Amino acid sequence: MATASVPLIAVGAVIFKQNKVLLVKRKNPPAQGMWAIPGGKVQWGETLKQALQREIKEELNIDIEPGRLIKVIEFVPKQENARFHYIILDYLATIIGGEPKAGDDALAVKWFDRKELKKSPVTESTRTLLKEEFGF
Repeated sequence: MATASVPLIAVGAVIFKQNKVLLVKRKNPPAQGMWAIPGGKVQWGETLKQALQREIKEELNIDIEPGRLIKVIEFVPKQENARFHYIILDYLATIIGGEPKAGDDALAVKWFDRKELKKSPVTESTRTLLKEEFGF
């Protein structure tokens, strides 16, 4: 993968059900093998919400209704030769069709309660977002 000369834009869907949050185990870098908010890169010509709906359909095989923007996260590389630099826009979302199952970019999908979240390998940005925005 060639290094981009500008940051990439990505979107994420924060989905709750019965006091649990839906996370995916990432199949690919960055954060490969870690649990994280599902989502992915915005493609040329897509609106942010269209990208979010497409990414969640591909990753979790569900249809969602995007809600309000929750947080903008800057994932800035720490090393000069790092391959990933993202601006991530995380939205609250509601499932409107289907049952979550791991798709193209996910090794697994799981609903986490607060207790499970604390003892699981979750990305720092996911943990921070859930704690700061939802007290989770």
